[in-house]
Amino acid sequence: MCRHLGYLGPAVPLAGLLDGPSGLLRQTWAPADMRGGGTVNVDGFGVGWYLDDEAPPVRYRRAVPMWTDASFAQLAAVTSSRAVLAAVRSATFGMPVVDTACAPFAEGRWLFSHNGRVTGWPHSVAGLAASLSIVDLITLDAPTDSALLWAMVRERLRSGVDPADAVAEVALLVAEVAPDSRLNFLLTDGTTLVATTWWHSLSVLCGPDSVVVASEPWADDPQWTPVADRSLLVATLTPAPDVRVRALGPTSPERDTTADD
Repeated sequence: MCRHLGYLGPAVPLAGLLDGPSGLLRQTWAPADMRGGGTVNVDGFGVGWYLDDEAPPVRYRRAVPMWTDASFAQLAAVTSSRAVLAAVRSATFGMPVVDTACAPFAEGRWLFSHNGRVTGWPHSVAGLAASLSIVDLITLDAPTDSALLWAMVRERLRSGVDPADAVAEVALLVAEVAPDSRLNFLLTDGTTLVATTWWHSLSVLCGPDSVVVASEPWADDPQWTPVADRSLLVATLTPAPDVRVRALGPTSPERDTTADD
């Protein structure tokens, strides 16, 4: 069911975010908390990172296990960034294993990842898909549930919907028509991280100058905090690292977990 992470903070090598003792690289073959959604994540990977505050992010996506790509290992060792979104993929049965099916999906400054699956695909969400334009449907990155979810979130972002509201709305709409779906989303524009938890694991590490949101902690560090199921998380760095979590719904109070707490 995939694993993903988002990072905001001082520029660090990509390898430093991926290669920890329980980092995303190890999670390709030894994930700790898949919750019955598969055993390994070897159907591809993708990493998106930002070079500055204006240019679109750079992406690297391959439909191979991360550990087999020696070229990416060399690139990750010498490439640093202040904002990163990375994912490894466990493909749902019947969905294609191709580069373009791997997160992160992108448009402009936005990067998006989906950790999970949509039950009853594709029939369960056919009505929701019908609300998209024909152009958006025939230009999906791949014929997968994750690519469709991205198109739904992207449509809302294009319309000026707040990013947190966009991902929350899509998660709730899909959960209504496709119960038991796993809907952990991760979205960033390089300055903010927005994430959902819906029947899958997520943890957050909020330090003095950085924030990491990840499917699994990359090390045995007590500062990692698990995020409750059915939650919406918004993390920023300005003016200081700040993480706010609320229940995934329209009227739930927020819980502030800033680095100063």
